[in-house]
Amino acid sequence: MIKIITKYFPDLTELQINRFIELFDLYKEWNEKINVISRKDIDNLYLHHILHSLSIAKIVQFKSGTKILDVGTGGGFPGIPLAILFEDSNFTLVDSIGKKITVVKEVASSLNLKNVTALNCRVETIDSKFDFIVSRAVTNLPDFYFWTKNKVEKENINSIGNGLLYLKGGDVKQEVSQIKKKISIYDLPNYFEEEFFVTKKLVHIYGF
Repeated sequence: MIKIITKYFPDLTELQINRFIELFDLYKEWNEKINVISRKDIDNLYLHHILHSLSIAKIVQFKSGTKILDVGTGGGFPGIPLAILFEDSNFTLVDSIGKKITVVKEVASSLNLKNVTALNCRVETIDSKFDFIVSRAVTNLPDFYFWTKNKVEKENINSIGNGLLYLKGGDVKQEVSQIKKKISIYDLPNYFEEEFFVTKKLVHIYGF
C-alpha cells in the first residue's frame, strides 16, 4: 500500500517512509475506538486519505518555517501526511470535535512529529496568522473563505502566494465565483492517474 505513495513521491527518506507505513496500523487501531474514517474506507487509507492529502505537495513545496493551519482536520487530514513530508514546516490542526483531536494528538505523538500542534476549537477563535490554510471540503468554499480570510499572513516565503488551499471534488465554478480574490484551480488528474482523482481539484485562493 505504501507503494502508491512512493510512486508519486520517490524521494522520501527512510524515516518518512517508515512513518507513512506506521499510519495504517495507527489509524486502523484508533478508528475502531473513534470513527474518524468510514469503516469500509480504512483499507483505502493510502489512496483516499494520505495521497489525496499529499496532492497539495504537487502544487507547492512548503519552505522551512512555513506555517500551515488545517481547518476541520478530522483525524488529521491533510495535516498529518503533510507534516510527515514537510518536517521543517509548522502545522496547526484544528477541529471542533474533541475526540477527533484526541486521535490527531495520539497519532502525532506515536510518530514523534514535533511540528504538529492539535487544537480542539473552532477556527473563528484562533487569533494567529498563517502562510497557508488547508482543508478537505469541510463546508462550501464561500463559508470557508469567510471563516479564514483574516488569518492569512501577508509576507510570502513560498513559490505561490499565501492563501487557502482547498481540496474539493466536482464543479467548483459557482462557489469560486462568489469570492473576489485571485483563484487558481488545479485538476488533480493532471498529477495522479488513479480513477479516484477524476473529479478532484485543489483550489488556491490568494492575493490577500
